[in-house]
Order: sequence, then structure tokens, then C-alpha cells
Amino acid sequence: MFKQILVPVDLAEVEVARPAIDKAVALAGITGAKLQLVYVRSILPVTFMEYVPPSFDEEQQGQCEKELRDVAATVQMPAEKVGTAVRMGSVYNEVLAEATRVGADLIVVGSHHPSMSTYLLGSNASTIVRHAECSVLVVRQ
Repeated sequence: MFKQILVPVDLAEVEVARPAIDKAVALAGITGAKLQLVYVRSILPVTFMEYVPPSFDEEQQGQCEKELRDVAATVQMPAEKVGTAVRMGSVYNEVLAEATRVGADLIVVGSHHPSMSTYLLGSNASTIVRHAECSVLVVRQ
């Protein structure tokens, strides 16, 4: 059924992704799939570049990779079946690009309960659902 499951994780709100990770692990256990966790860093606006040290991007990348590996270490699956990736850009574009890169046949995304603002403005989860080339499962908190 599923061979590669992708789960986007916001390192600032891991608790939102936790139900999605748990659901992905359950599905992977049934189907023998591999799991890929992805975090997308936002691009620092050019106006801030003069205020940060030259090594800022590398330091942030390294810190995010470590934090995502820490999240992956809590996943109840064999370590060789769990991968991680840290990308930079807009969340939905990078999640979809990572899904293509790893050949994901399912994206399991965590989502807040909807509110009026998300109905009017949309959300990363809804954009992923609309544009993904594979199945998407949205897991609520």
C-alpha cells in the first residue's frame, strides 16, 4: 500500500505534528513503509541580513537538523526506516518538493482545529492537500 510516508514537522510546535507522526507510524507498521520527517525553515528577510553573523544560516541549519533528529529519535520505528530533512523556503512548496524527492505516496500532516482566520486565509495543510500529487491525510490535534 504505502512505501514512503512524509510527515512535515514544525519544530516550534512539535505537539501539532505528534498526532500525525503517531498516525504515520501506525500506517507504516501495517504497510512496511519508511517514514521521512521534514522541517522547513523560513527565509530570513534581506533587511535583517546586516544584523546577523555570516555563519547564521549554517548555524540555524545545523541546529534545526539536530532538533529534527531528536524528534526522529522518539519515533517508535527502527532507525533505518526513519529519515529527516531540513529545507528552506515556503512550507507548502518545500513539503511538496520533498514529497517528490523521496517518492512519497502519502503525506501525513498535522493541523490545528480550523478557525475563522484559517477559513479566510488558508493554511499550509490546505495548500498541501490541494496541490500534492499523492494522497494526503490531515490529522487534527
